[in-house]
Amino acid sequence: MSPKKRTDAVRDTARQAAAQLKPAAERAKPVAKSMRAAARRQLLRTRAWAAPRVERSSRVVQDTVAPKVSATMSAAAKRLDPAQPRQRRWRKPVGVATVTAAGSAVAAFIRNRVKNPASPDSQSQAADTTPEAQPNGQQKSSTQAPTQKNPA
Repeated sequence: MSPKKRTDAVRDTARQAAAQLKPAAERAKPVAKSMRAAARRQLLRTRAWAAPRVERSSRVVQDTVAPKVSATMSAAAKRLDPAQPRQRRWRKPVGVATVTAAGSAVAAFIRNRVKNPASPDSQSQAADTTPEAQPNGQQKSSTQAPTQKNPA
């Protein structure tokens, strides 16, 4: 048998099979349409049934599993983190010494300023306001005696 004859024979057989299946296909079309609608309804029902369960499961996972996973990941990150370099300790003593030196300088400045006032005017004002003192450190008594009333 030649290849052309085989091709023609296969084609004829396919045509005969299609002709026999046409009436069956016509009967199956309405059934297929109704099955498609039924499958769509069932899919929607299944999704409506599954949605709350999936939501509840997600809350359970979030409340129970997620914190554990988070803690595990945090611990792993701490283990992976390289050690912090040691800080140099000389900064603190140098800072304390600087503050101490500055405080001493301020104290010396104030002390010198109190001992030696800068302007001569401030000396004359200070002499006018202070009571006169004797060389032994006692105040001078006033020349006027206080007047007392005699009861007699």
